[in-house]
Amino acid sequence: MSIFEHDLNWAAMRDCVLDWLANNVSSHRLQHILGVEQMSIHLARCHQIDADKAAKAGLMHDLAKFFPPDKLLAIAQTEELSIDPVCANHPHLLHADVSAVIARKEFDIKDPEILEAISNHTLGSSPMSKLSCVVFIADALEPNRGDNPELNSLRLLAEKNLYKTLQQTCDYSLRYLIDRKKIIHPRTILTRNWALTMSKKKSYK
Repeated sequence: MSIFEHDLNWAAMRDCVLDWLANNVSSHRLQHILGVEQMSIHLARCHQIDADKAAKAGLMHDLAKFFPPDKLLAIAQTEELSIDPVCANHPHLLHADVSAVIARKEFDIKDPEILEAISNHTLGSSPMSKLSCVVFIADALEPNRGDNPELNSLRLLAEKNLYKTLQQTCDYSLRYLIDRKKIIHPRTILTRNWALTMSKKKSYK
């Protein structure tokens, strides 16, 4: 397949995804999704990561965001996804893993790195691919998330140091959850600690 044919195929697929999203998420959420898509592309280029994969993962990361809890649990059970006690009691945390299922089934996404990036965008994982890091960061920092000095500083850092940004983004999210007395999934802690370790490695460029 030529590059031109590839671009045409992705343009057609993107239109299909957008049509599907228009019927399954709110207009506000769609703006967030488009922000994640664009920031994922930008960060992928900053860090020499496949921008096409970043675009697909960014666009499809929240496919299941508005699925009701019983549907999330049913799909997770059918697909034999891991449902730990935290997710069982807070099924919305499964939306990332279920979004990867929808990407595979509805849009024939087979690339494991793209599916993994979709699955990891909320809670993270230890370890994560750079593509997963990009989508995780873009989900937290895309422009629609807000405009304050800390977020703007993280956005600038994200262009230079992926792992340090991942760690600091986790710190930002953890403070938010603690301040509001929200449930914290252990994966978020593990992701933060892994990112901290990676950021301290002298080999990082």
